[in-house]
Amino acid sequence: MFCQDHSQLCCSDCVLLNHRQCTNLAKISESVKKLSVDMQQLSNKIQSIIADINKFKVVQEGSIQSIEGLYVEEFQRIRDQRKKLNAALDELENTTLKELDDIRTTLQTSLKKDVDNCSRLKDELQQLSEAVQGLCDKSIQDIEFIASRKCLDKIQESERYLKENPVKVQSSIVFKANIDIEQYLSQQSSLGRIVDSMQSLKLKINQDQVLTVKRKCEYNVKILSDTRANCVIRGICSLPSGHIIVADSSNKKVKLLDKHYNVSSHCDMPSSPVAICQITASEVAVTLDEAGVQFMSVSNGQLVNGRKLQLPHEAVGIAHHKEALYITDGFALYHYNLTGTLVKRLYEDTGGKSSRVCKCALSPAGDRIYVINYAQNKLITLTKDGSLISTFTDPELQCPWDVHVTPDGQVLCCAYNTVLQVDHKGKKKLATLASQRDGLCKPVSVCYNSNIHQIIVGQYANNKIIVIELQ
Repeated sequence: MFCQDHSQLCCSDCVLLNHRQCTNLAKISESVKKLSVDMQQLSNKIQSIIADINKFKVVQEGSIQSIEGLYVEEFQRIRDQRKKLNAALDELENTTLKELDDIRTTLQTSLKKDVDNCSRLKDELQQLSEAVQGLCDKSIQDIEFIASRKCLDKIQESERYLKENPVKVQSSIVFKANIDIEQYLSQQSSLGRIVDSMQSLKLKINQDQVLTVKRKCEYNVKILSDTRANCVIRGICSLPSGHIIVADSSNKKVKLLDKHYNVSSHCDMPSSPVAICQITASEVAVTLDEAGVQFMSVSNGQLVNGRKLQLPHEAVGIAHHKEALYITDGFALYHYNLTGTLVKRLYEDTGGKSSRVCKCALSPAGDRIYVINYAQNKLITLTKDGSLISTFTDPELQCPWDVHVTPDGQVLCCAYNTVLQVDHKGKKKLATLASQRDGLCKPVSVCYNSNIHQIIVGQYANNKIIVIELQ
């Protein structure tokens, strides 16, 4: 039998089970008369598909070999990273051991000097004692007088030495371990992030794919311990675990949100947090304006403070790419390594009193740096060495606050009452994703949540974040 409704060959059992309600069932002998078949065309079609399958197979087999090669390379990079860590720990150990050796030498030198002086005084006193005993029965007054004076002088010298060098509590050497190192390592989940090449290929293809808004929701992030009436969410970061970290500069808190955008943990900061960037799968770095950069980790569902970088300038915007930190201070963009060593000042604009080099973000490949110029209502695009590529302005880009790049390379900006998507070259607007009509009020931060394909927007003097669900 042949079912024209489903274009399927079927047996009697299939007819009973799956085609009972079909209206165009016919025997094959009858179908042959109604439907003509060009066997040559069919053969050509099969051969064409076989050729396509073979091409796809060859490409995939080549990809398998390529993955093996990439695996070996990245495996070696991981081992090399471990060697660097081992070398750094060896250097720390050698420095500590040298300090131990120096302290031992200093203590032993001091103690040996005391022992030598005691031996000398003891020998001299012993000689005088023997001489005095020899004079006891001879009654030679001149010699006795001389001996007595020498004895008294030596006794005074010995007493003076003992007074100036009292008996000390036994010297000790105690090693106090730097627990910050162990704590920091225990907070890390891995040596780094693994990104597969298919994702990298996708980045190159879809950088200017326009995002389409499905709907918007609001979530309250205010907590009981907040000291200010309204939150100011100036920084947002999404982690692979599904956790969201927000910087509430008004209440000087960094807050951890769960997958449902409920506040599950928080840490109080010494200064207002400004921006957040992801370092590893569970670690972020937070700028604290004049107080430097605070590293934080998510451990067992809780926020944990890690090490801190103190910088010679303010810390406003921050971005991370391949062991490099890019930090702004309002007037310049700096390239640091993860230990806080300045590599280079990449870009500077000191043309006015208002901030001209604010928040920053990097393209997935790290070849472009996007910088917000708040004072002049601009989005600036730079090369990785700080050279200017382009400058973007738009009537909707007024008082811009933040810039963010999705894993696919799409560029998002939030300005006064708008969230815009800009092309990856930083030259033109692709879409207005949200505006005041959608309930947006002074957005100051924007972040893409790749876990569930959403955009998160933080607002000024507002306890609610806006979550834009995308199609």
